Amino acid sequence: MKNEELRMKNGAVASRPLLAVLILNLALCILQAAAETTVSLVGEGVEKISVSVAVSGSPAFAASLKKNLDLSGAFKIVSDGTIKVTGATGGTISVAGRGKTMSMGSKAADDKAARMEARRLADKMCEVYASQKGFASDPVCFVSRKGKDVSELCMCYPDGYDIRQLTTDGKNAVGPRWKDRGTIFFTGIRDGGPQIYELDTRVNRLSKKYAFKGLTTGATVSPDCTKVALILSIHGNPELYVIDIASGRWSRITTTPFASEGQPCWSPDGSAIVYVSDASKRTQLYIVNVATKESRRLTTSGSQNIDPDWGPDGRIAYITKRGGERHVATIDPARGESSVELVASGGVWEHPSWARDARHVVAVRDKALFVVDTVGRDKGGDSPKRLFGNPGKWITPSWSRQ
Repeated sequence: MKNEELRMKNGAVASRPLLAVLILNLALCILQAAAETTVSLVGEGVEKISVSVAVSGSPAFAASLKKNLDLSGAFKIVSDGTIKVTGATGGTISVAGRGKTMSMGSKAADDKAARMEARRLADKMCEVYASQKGFASDPVCFVSRKGKDVSELCMCYPDGYDIRQLTTDGKNAVGPRWKDRGTIFFTGIRDGGPQIYELDTRVNRLSKKYAFKGLTTGATVSPDCTKVALILSIHGNPELYVIDIASGRWSRITTTPFASEGQPCWSPDGSAIVYVSDASKRTQLYIVNVATKESRRLTTSGSQNIDPDWGPDGRIAYITKRGGERHVATIDPARGESSVELVASGGVWEHPSWARDARHVVAVRDKALFVVDTVGRDKGGDSPKRLFGNPGKWITPSWSRQ
């Protein structure tokens, strides 16, 4: 069937009680829119490196650098560290210790520019001293729920500074996912039903990307940025589809007439998609091979498993409901249920999204955003750290890894 014919199909959304949970969640979001210490990283002892920061000029630089180094899980801030950061904003900032030195020229003219320089330095220090990827410069997109009829897209950085509202049209937006470093796909209601919009954050240009009869939601872009997976109800109940971005050609991936699918996310190599389905009468995670369209159930424990995000190291972060509480969990799809780890204490957790370091996620607890260390506290990991304390209802975060 051609795309033109496809758009004429009138696919009614299946009125099912279980991915009801998922669909209703979407609807609700739219409508309410000095001593060294040692930690254990996945079983390996990793030294937490002490750092002292004595940078004059903009206090914003030092505040951002300290917070970002602390968030990385590789450093701790002390008064006399084995690594010393000195200098002044607007001049030269030097880093020395552990037999290594580096410096950066600072051109910061204001606090915002100083914080951006601090983020870049934090990422470089992660690489040089801790041999891990830094995420301080990677923006987090999320939704600010203003009321039952208004949800606006916003973004900030992991240190919680420089919050910026991206949409200001008083409409509903939910479920943002980064397409590339500067572009976001999200589900919005602007012309009647849920449709997929594209937002260029560099110039705040908004355009409608995909609109079909019935439900159109959950767009997520493949790692090579050539395809988008999304949920459509054009043939009845919500199913998983893949669309080639350049040509517009589409392929139906799942066919489950007595179930509903939702929340797709690509594997790091782009060969598979994890998604949520109520085929078992409870919301569980499934994985489908995009080429063969063969799917398998991934999770069995927990009364509800939702919000999957497939990380760069192959683990999937998701939300599992156990004992009446929602936990942030991870699972290795190659090992299945035996690999499940609950990485944050129970509560009202939602929507984990991986950082590029394959260790941290940003997630929602009680409508606030937190950076969560997937190395549990019992293994030496850090407790969840709130991005910012601004009043509001913040939901559905997505962490850029481009």
